[in-house]
Amino acid sequence: MTEATTLRQDADEIIAAALRAVQPDAAVRRALENRTFPGRIVLVAAGKAAWRMAGAAADTLGSRIEAGVVVTKYGHVMGKIANFSCFEAGHPVPDENSFRGTQAALELIAGLGERDTVLFLLSGGGSALFEKPLIPSEQLQALTQQLLASGADIVEINTIRKRLSAVKGGRFAQLCAPARVFSVVLSDILGDPLDMIASGPACADKSSCEQALAIVKKYGLRLSAGAMALLGQETPKILENVETRITGSVRELCDAAGGTCRRLGYETVLLTDRLSCQAREAGSFLAAILRTHAADGRRLAYLAGGETVVRLSGKGRGGRNQELALAAAEGLEGLNAAIFSVGSDGSDGPTDAAGGYADGRTLASLRAKGLSVYDVLADNDAYPALLAVGGLIFTGPTGTNVNDVAVGLLRAE
Repeated sequence: MTEATTLRQDADEIIAAALRAVQPDAAVRRALENRTFPGRIVLVAAGKAAWRMAGAAADTLGSRIEAGVVVTKYGHVMGKIANFSCFEAGHPVPDENSFRGTQAALELIAGLGERDTVLFLLSGGGSALFEKPLIPSEQLQALTQQLLASGADIVEINTIRKRLSAVKGGRFAQLCAPARVFSVVLSDILGDPLDMIASGPACADKSSCEQALAIVKKYGLRLSAGAMALLGQETPKILENVETRITGSVRELCDAAGGTCRRLGYETVLLTDRLSCQAREAGSFLAAILRTHAADGRRLAYLAGGETVVRLSGKGRGGRNQELALAAAEGLEGLNAAIFSVGSDGSDGPTDAAGGYADGRTLASLRAKGLSVYDVLADNDAYPALLAVGGLIFTGPTGTNVNDVAVGLLRAE
Protein backbone atom coordinates (compact mmCIF):
# COMPACT_ATOMS: atom_id res chain seq x y z
CA MET A 1 0.00 0.00 0.00
CA THR A 2 1.43 3.37 -1.02
CA GLU A 3 1.58 6.39 1.29
CA ALA A 4 -0.65 8.28 -1.13
CA THR A 5 -3.30 5.57 -0.84
CA THR A 6 -3.05 5.72 2.94
CA LEU A 7 -3.57 9.49 2.93
CA ARG A 8 -6.66 9.16 0.73
CA GLN A 9 -8.06 6.45 2.96
CA ASP A 10 -7.48 8.65 5.99
CA ALA A 11 -9.26 11.51 4.21
CA ASP A 12 -12.27 9.35 3.40
CA GLU A 13 -12.51 8.13 7.00
CA ILE A 14 -12.26 11.68 8.40
CA ILE A 15 -14.98 12.94 6.03
CA ALA A 16 -17.37 10.09 6.83
CA ALA A 17 -17.00 10.53 10.60
CA ALA A 18 -17.46 14.30 10.41
CA LEU A 19 -20.64 14.02 8.35
CA ARG A 20 -22.14 11.41 10.68
CA ALA A 21 -21.62 13.74 13.63
CA VAL A 22 -23.62 16.65 12.18
CA GLN A 23 -26.81 14.93 11.06
CA PRO A 24 -29.80 17.01 12.22
CA ASP A 25 -32.14 14.19 13.27
CA ALA A 26 -31.28 14.10 16.96
CA ALA A 27 -31.31 17.89 17.25
CA VAL A 28 -34.82 18.13 15.79
CA ARG A 29 -36.08 15.43 18.13
CA ARG A 30 -34.58 17.18 21.16
CA ALA A 31 -36.29 20.43 20.17
CA LEU A 32 -39.70 18.76 19.89
CA GLU A 33 -39.76 16.16 22.66
CA ASN A 34 -41.90 17.04 25.70
CA ARG A 35 -43.21 20.13 23.93
CA THR A 36 -46.94 20.84 23.77
CA PHE A 37 -48.74 22.54 20.90
CA PRO A 38 -52.32 23.59 21.77
CA GLY A 39 -53.92 23.75 18.32
CA ARG A 40 -53.27 22.49 14.81
CA ILE A 41 -49.71 21.86 13.67
CA VAL A 42 -48.53 22.23 10.08
CA LEU A 43 -44.94 21.77 8.97
CA VAL A 44 -42.87 23.73 6.49
CA ALA A 45 -39.27 22.62 5.90
CA ALA A 46 -36.90 24.43 3.56
CA GLY A 47 -33.22 23.95 2.74
CA LYS A 48 -30.73 21.27 1.86
CA ALA A 49 -31.41 19.39 5.11
CA ALA A 50 -35.20 19.84 4.89
CA TRP A 51 -36.13 16.26 4.08
CA ARG A 52 -34.13 14.75 6.94
CA MET A 53 -35.33 17.39 9.40
CA ALA A 54 -38.95 16.85 8.34
CA GLY A 55 -38.57 13.10 8.72
CA ALA A 56 -37.27 13.51 12.26
CA ALA A 57 -40.21 15.79 13.11
CA ALA A 58 -42.68 13.26 11.66
CA ASP A 59 -41.09 10.47 13.71
CA THR A 60 -41.37 12.58 16.87
CA LEU A 61 -44.84 14.11 16.54
CA GLY A 62 -46.51 11.58 14.25
CA SER A 63 -50.15 12.31 13.43
CA ARG A 64 -50.06 15.53 15.49
CA ILE A 65 -48.71 17.17 12.32
CA GLU A 66 -51.74 17.74 10.11
CA ALA A 67 -49.80 18.29 6.86
CA GLY A 68 -46.42 19.43 5.66
CA VAL A 69 -44.51 20.93 2.75
CA VAL A 70 -40.83 20.16 2.20
CA VAL A 71 -38.72 22.14 -0.29
CA THR A 72 -35.19 20.91 -0.85
CA LYS A 73 -32.49 20.60 -3.49
CA TYR A 74 -32.71 18.23 -6.44
CA GLY A 75 -31.69 14.71 -5.43
CA HIS A 76 -32.25 15.34 -1.70
CA VAL A 77 -35.68 13.73 -1.25
CA MET A 78 -35.01 10.18 -0.09
CA GLY A 79 -38.57 8.89 0.05
CA LYS A 80 -42.15 9.73 0.95
CA ILE A 81 -43.16 11.20 4.31
CA ALA A 82 -46.80 10.62 5.25
CA ASN A 83 -49.09 13.65 4.71
CA PHE A 84 -46.17 15.77 3.42
CA SER A 85 -45.72 17.17 -0.07
CA CYS A 86 -42.04 17.16 -1.08
CA PHE A 87 -40.62 19.47 -3.74
CA GLU A 88 -37.13 19.38 -5.23
CA ALA A 89 -35.95 22.72 -6.59
CA GLY A 90 -33.05 24.78 -7.90
CA HIS A 91 -29.93 25.71 -5.96
CA PRO A 92 -27.98 28.01 -5.88
CA VAL A 93 -30.27 29.78 -8.37
CA PRO A 94 -34.03 29.52 -7.67
CA ASP A 95 -36.22 28.02 -10.37
CA GLU A 96 -39.91 27.43 -11.04
CA ASN A 97 -39.97 24.50 -8.62
CA SER A 98 -38.64 26.79 -5.87
CA PHE A 99 -41.60 29.06 -6.51
CA ARG A 100 -44.07 26.13 -6.70
CA GLY A 101 -42.89 24.63 -3.43
CA THR A 102 -42.99 27.98 -1.65
CA GLN A 103 -46.48 28.70 -2.94
CA ALA A 104 -47.62 25.32 -1.59
CA ALA A 105 -46.22 26.30 1.81
CA LEU A 106 -48.07 29.62 1.72
CA GLU A 107 -51.32 27.85 0.88
CA LEU A 108 -50.73 25.44 3.77
CA ILE A 109 -50.41 28.24 6.36
CA ALA A 110 -53.38 30.24 5.09
CA GLY A 111 -56.25 30.48 7.55
CA LEU A 112 -54.43 29.30 10.67
CA GLY A 113 -55.59 30.70 14.01
CA GLU A 114 -53.74 32.08 17.00
CA ARG A 115 -53.74 28.68 18.77
CA ASP A 116 -52.15 26.98 15.76
CA THR A 117 -48.45 26.41 15.11
CA VAL A 118 -46.29 26.45 12.02
CA LEU A 119 -43.37 24.13 12.67
CA PHE A 120 -40.71 25.73 10.47
CA LEU A 121 -37.55 23.68 9.86
CA LEU A 122 -34.88 25.73 8.15
CA SER A 123 -31.42 24.90 6.83
CA GLY A 124 -28.84 26.34 4.48
CA GLY A 125 -29.79 26.64 0.84
CA GLY A 126 -33.21 27.96 1.77
CA SER A 127 -32.49 31.32 0.15
CA ALA A 128 -32.76 29.71 -3.29
CA LEU A 129 -35.19 26.94 -2.43
CA PHE A 130 -37.77 28.97 -0.47
CA GLU A 131 -38.73 31.92 -2.59
CA LYS A 132 -41.61 34.07 -3.79
CA PRO A 133 -39.97 36.92 -5.68
CA LEU A 134 -41.23 40.49 -5.71
CA ILE A 135 -39.54 41.04 -9.08
CA PRO A 136 -39.93 38.96 -12.26
CA SER A 137 -38.36 35.54 -11.78
CA GLU A 138 -35.92 35.99 -14.65
CA GLN A 139 -34.63 39.20 -13.03
CA LEU A 140 -34.16 37.42 -9.71
CA GLN A 141 -32.29 34.56 -11.37
CA ALA A 142 -30.01 36.95 -13.26
CA LEU A 143 -29.28 38.93 -10.11
CA THR A 144 -28.53 35.74 -8.18
CA GLN A 145 -26.00 34.81 -10.86
CA GLN A 146 -24.44 38.26 -10.57
CA LEU A 147 -24.12 37.94 -6.80
CA LEU A 148 -22.62 34.46 -6.96
CA ALA A 149 -20.07 35.56 -9.56
CA SER A 150 -19.12 38.76 -7.75
CA GLY A 151 -17.26 37.19 -4.84
CA ALA A 152 -19.74 38.64 -2.32
CA ASP A 153 -20.02 36.63 0.89
CA ILE A 154 -23.24 34.95 1.99
CA VAL A 155 -24.25 37.74 4.38
CA GLU A 156 -23.93 40.34 1.61
CA ILE A 157 -25.82 38.13 -0.84
CA ASN A 158 -28.67 37.53 1.60
CA THR A 159 -28.89 41.22 2.51
CA ILE A 160 -29.89 41.85 -1.10
CA ARG A 161 -32.06 38.77 -1.63
CA LYS A 162 -34.29 39.26 1.41
CA ARG A 163 -35.45 42.66 0.15
CA LEU A 164 -36.61 41.24 -3.17
CA SER A 165 -38.73 38.46 -1.66
CA ALA A 166 -42.20 38.07 -0.19
CA VAL A 167 -41.01 35.38 2.25
CA LYS A 168 -37.48 36.36 3.29
CA GLY A 169 -36.36 38.82 5.95
CA GLY A 170 -39.13 37.89 8.42
CA ARG A 171 -41.96 38.18 5.92
CA PHE A 172 -42.89 34.48 6.05
CA ALA A 173 -43.50 34.76 9.81
CA GLN A 174 -45.71 37.79 9.17
CA LEU A 175 -47.76 35.74 6.69
CA CYS A 176 -48.16 32.97 9.29
CA ALA A 177 -49.75 35.34 11.86
CA PRO A 178 -51.82 35.06 13.94
CA ALA A 179 -50.45 31.50 14.16
CA ARG A 180 -47.30 30.92 16.15
CA VAL A 181 -44.08 29.89 14.41
CA PHE A 182 -41.78 27.42 16.15
CA SER A 183 -38.57 27.43 14.13
CA VAL A 184 -35.72 24.93 14.32
CA VAL A 185 -32.72 26.24 12.40
CA LEU A 186 -29.63 24.35 11.23
CA SER A 187 -26.92 26.99 10.87
CA ASP A 188 -24.71 27.24 7.79
CA ILE A 189 -23.36 30.78 8.35
CA LEU A 190 -20.38 31.69 10.50
CA GLY A 191 -21.45 33.09 13.84
CA ASP A 192 -25.02 31.77 13.43
CA PRO A 193 -26.76 35.06 12.49
CA LEU A 194 -30.39 33.97 12.50
CA ASP A 195 -31.55 36.76 10.21
CA MET A 196 -29.12 35.64 7.51
CA ILE A 197 -29.49 31.83 7.57
CA ALA A 198 -31.55 31.09 4.43
CA SER A 199 -32.23 34.86 4.43
CA GLY A 200 -34.23 34.68 7.68
CA PRO A 201 -37.82 33.95 6.61
CA ALA A 202 -38.95 33.81 10.26
CA CYS A 203 -36.48 36.20 11.85
CA ALA A 204 -36.61 39.97 12.32
CA ASP A 205 -34.09 41.49 9.94
CA LYS A 206 -31.07 43.29 11.40
CA SER A 207 -29.71 44.61 8.11
CA SER A 208 -30.65 48.00 6.68
CA CYS A 209 -31.54 49.56 3.36
CA GLU A 210 -28.29 51.53 3.53
CA GLN A 211 -26.27 48.33 3.80
CA ALA A 212 -28.09 46.81 0.84
CA LEU A 213 -27.41 49.85 -1.34
CA ALA A 214 -23.75 49.85 -0.29
CA ILE A 215 -23.43 46.22 -1.45
CA VAL A 216 -24.88 47.15 -4.84
CA LYS A 217 -22.27 49.88 -5.17
CA LYS A 218 -19.40 47.73 -3.86
CA TYR A 219 -19.88 45.02 -6.48
CA GLY A 220 -21.25 47.14 -9.31
CA LEU A 221 -24.47 45.12 -9.44
CA ARG A 222 -26.93 45.79 -12.26
CA LEU A 223 -30.50 46.03 -10.93
CA SER A 224 -33.76 47.11 -12.52
CA ALA A 225 -35.55 50.21 -11.31
CA GLY A 226 -38.12 48.01 -9.60
CA ALA A 227 -35.45 46.06 -7.73
CA MET A 228 -33.70 49.26 -6.64
CA ALA A 229 -37.00 50.58 -5.29
CA LEU A 230 -37.47 47.42 -3.22
CA LEU A 231 -33.99 47.82 -1.73
CA GLY A 232 -35.25 51.09 -0.25
CA GLN A 233 -38.16 49.39 1.57
CA GLU A 234 -37.34 48.21 5.08
CA THR A 235 -37.93 44.62 6.17
CA PRO A 236 -39.72 43.61 9.43
CA LYS A 237 -37.70 44.57 12.51
CA ILE A 238 -40.01 43.09 15.18
CA LEU A 239 -41.75 39.69 15.13
CA GLU A 240 -43.84 38.64 18.13
CA ASN A 241 -45.15 35.27 16.91
CA VAL A 242 -41.83 33.41 16.55
CA GLU A 243 -39.78 31.16 18.83
CA THR A 244 -36.50 29.82 17.46
CA ARG A 245 -34.10 27.01 18.38
CA ILE A 246 -30.75 26.97 16.61
CA THR A 247 -28.81 23.75 16.24
CA GLY A 248 -25.74 22.45 14.47
CA SER A 249 -22.61 24.38 13.58
CA VAL A 250 -19.39 24.19 11.65
CA ARG A 251 -17.58 23.86 14.99
CA GLU A 252 -19.23 20.47 15.50
CA LEU A 253 -18.10 19.47 12.02
CA CYS A 254 -14.51 20.49 12.81
CA ASP A 255 -14.54 18.79 16.21
CA ALA A 256 -15.68 15.51 14.67
CA ALA A 257 -13.06 15.72 11.91
CA GLY A 258 -10.37 16.55 14.45
CA GLY A 259 -11.34 13.64 16.68
CA THR A 260 -10.92 11.21 13.81
CA CYS A 261 -7.56 12.77 12.89
CA ARG A 262 -6.35 12.16 16.43
CA ARG A 263 -7.62 8.59 16.39
CA LEU A 264 -5.63 8.03 13.19
CA GLY A 265 -2.47 9.24 14.92
CA TYR A 266 -2.25 12.87 13.79
CA GLU A 267 -1.38 15.74 16.10
CA THR A 268 -4.29 18.04 15.35
CA VAL A 269 -4.59 21.82 15.19
CA LEU A 270 -7.85 23.68 14.57
CA LEU A 271 -6.75 26.78 12.70
CA THR A 272 -10.20 28.37 12.55
CA ASP A 273 -13.90 27.61 12.37
CA ARG A 274 -14.52 30.98 10.69
CA LEU A 275 -12.68 30.58 7.39
CA SER A 276 -13.93 33.23 4.98
CA CYS A 277 -11.74 34.12 2.00
CA GLN A 278 -11.11 33.22 -1.62
CA ALA A 279 -11.04 29.43 -2.03
CA ARG A 280 -7.77 29.38 -3.95
CA GLU A 281 -6.09 31.56 -1.31
CA ALA A 282 -7.17 29.12 1.42
CA GLY A 283 -5.75 26.18 -0.55
CA SER A 284 -2.40 27.88 -1.11
CA PHE A 285 -2.21 28.90 2.55
CA LEU A 286 -2.90 25.40 3.86
CA ALA A 287 -0.26 23.97 1.51
CA ALA A 288 2.24 26.55 2.78
CA ILE A 289 1.57 25.48 6.36
CA LEU A 290 2.22 21.83 5.50
CA ARG A 291 5.43 22.67 3.62
CA THR A 292 6.68 24.71 6.60
CA HIS A 293 6.32 21.67 8.88
CA ALA A 294 7.32 18.98 6.38
CA ALA A 295 10.70 18.37 8.03
CA ASP A 296 9.35 18.19 11.58
CA GLY A 297 9.17 14.41 11.51
CA ARG A 298 5.64 14.30 12.90
CA ARG A 299 2.20 13.26 11.72
CA LEU A 300 0.18 16.50 11.68
CA ALA A 301 -3.35 17.59 10.79
CA TYR A 302 -4.51 21.17 10.32
CA LEU A 303 -8.23 21.95 10.12
CA ALA A 304 -10.16 24.98 8.89
CA GLY A 305 -13.94 25.21 8.93
CA GLY A 306 -16.10 27.87 7.33
CA GLU A 307 -17.07 28.88 3.85
CA THR A 308 -14.79 30.25 1.18
CA VAL A 309 -15.92 32.10 -1.94
CA VAL A 310 -15.06 31.88 -5.62
CA ARG A 311 -14.76 34.91 -7.86
CA LEU A 312 -15.86 33.67 -11.26
CA SER A 313 -13.51 34.56 -14.10
CA GLY A 314 -14.27 31.66 -16.44
CA LYS A 315 -17.08 29.42 -17.59
CA GLY A 316 -15.86 26.06 -16.32
CA ARG A 317 -17.40 23.63 -13.86
CA GLY A 318 -16.45 23.34 -10.22
CA GLY A 319 -17.06 24.60 -6.70
CA ARG A 320 -15.27 26.33 -3.85
CA ASN A 321 -14.03 23.13 -2.21
CA GLN A 322 -12.70 21.80 -5.49
CA GLU A 323 -10.90 25.10 -6.18
CA LEU A 324 -9.37 25.03 -2.69
CA ALA A 325 -7.93 21.54 -3.23
CA LEU A 326 -6.70 22.28 -6.73
CA ALA A 327 -5.02 25.50 -5.61
CA ALA A 328 -3.10 23.48 -3.00
CA ALA A 329 -1.61 21.09 -5.56
CA GLU A 330 1.44 23.20 -6.43
CA GLY A 331 2.41 23.77 -2.81
CA LEU A 332 2.03 20.07 -2.03
CA GLU A 333 4.26 18.85 -4.87
CA GLY A 334 6.68 16.19 -3.63
CA LEU A 335 5.37 16.22 -0.05
CA ASN A 336 4.00 13.22 1.80
CA ALA A 337 0.88 15.27 2.45
CA ALA A 338 -2.68 15.88 1.33
CA ILE A 339 -5.29 18.63 1.47
CA PHE A 340 -8.99 18.02 1.04
CA SER A 341 -12.06 20.19 1.44
CA VAL A 342 -15.68 19.08 1.52
CA GLY A 343 -19.12 20.64 1.77
CA SER A 344 -21.16 19.12 4.59
CA ASP A 345 -24.27 18.97 2.39
CA GLY A 346 -22.55 16.67 -0.10
CA SER A 347 -22.58 19.10 -2.98
CA ASP A 348 -20.03 21.67 -4.06
CA GLY A 349 -21.25 24.37 -6.41
CA PRO A 350 -23.42 23.18 -9.30
CA THR A 351 -21.76 19.73 -9.35
CA ASP A 352 -22.40 16.25 -7.98
CA ALA A 353 -19.10 16.25 -6.06
CA ALA A 354 -18.87 17.17 -2.37
CA GLY A 355 -15.37 18.57 -2.70
CA GLY A 356 -11.81 17.98 -3.82
CA TYR A 357 -8.60 16.20 -2.78
CA ALA A 358 -4.97 16.85 -3.70
CA ASP A 359 -1.71 15.35 -2.47
CA GLY A 360 1.98 15.46 -3.29
CA ARG A 361 1.43 13.62 -6.57
CA THR A 362 -1.50 15.60 -7.90
CA LEU A 363 0.48 18.28 -9.74
CA ALA A 364 2.56 15.71 -11.64
CA SER A 365 -0.61 13.80 -12.53
CA LEU A 366 -2.21 16.98 -13.89
CA ARG A 367 0.86 17.77 -15.98
CA ALA A 368 0.82 14.25 -17.38
CA LYS A 369 -2.73 14.93 -18.54
CA GLY A 370 -1.65 18.19 -20.16
CA LEU A 371 -3.43 20.30 -17.54
CA SER A 372 -2.16 23.54 -16.02
CA VAL A 373 -3.42 24.48 -12.54
CA TYR A 374 -3.20 28.15 -13.47
CA ASP A 375 -5.31 27.72 -16.60
CA VAL A 376 -7.84 25.48 -14.90
CA LEU A 377 -8.37 27.93 -12.03
CA ALA A 378 -8.59 30.87 -14.44
CA ASP A 379 -11.50 29.10 -16.13
CA ASN A 380 -13.03 27.90 -12.82
CA ASP A 381 -12.88 24.40 -14.28
CA ALA A 382 -11.71 22.36 -11.28
CA TYR A 383 -14.23 19.53 -11.65
CA PRO A 384 -12.96 17.89 -14.87
CA ALA A 385 -9.33 18.46 -13.86
CA LEU A 386 -9.73 16.74 -10.50
CA LEU A 387 -11.87 14.04 -12.10
CA ALA A 388 -8.99 13.27 -14.47
CA VAL A 389 -6.60 12.61 -11.56
CA GLY A 390 -8.95 10.96 -9.07
CA GLY A 391 -9.22 14.08 -6.94
CA LEU A 392 -12.99 14.47 -6.59
CA ILE A 393 -14.82 13.55 -3.38
CA PHE A 394 -18.30 12.07 -3.71
CA THR A 395 -20.62 11.54 -0.75
CA GLY A 396 -24.05 12.02 -2.28
CA PRO A 397 -26.63 14.20 -0.51
CA THR A 398 -25.91 14.03 3.22
CA GLY A 399 -29.10 15.47 4.70
CA THR A 400 -27.28 18.20 6.60
CA ASN A 401 -25.64 21.55 5.88
CA VAL A 402 -23.23 23.22 8.34
CA ASN A 403 -20.60 24.83 6.09
CA ASP A 404 -17.39 23.20 4.89
CA VAL A 405 -14.28 21.70 6.44
CA ALA A 406 -10.80 21.69 4.91
CA VAL A 407 -8.06 19.44 6.29
CA GLY A 408 -4.34 19.28 5.64
CA LEU A 409 -2.64 15.99 6.50
CA LEU A 410 1.14 15.67 6.83
CA ARG A 411 2.98 12.39 7.41
CA ALA A 412 6.58 12.19 8.60
CA GLU A 413 9.20 11.97 5.85
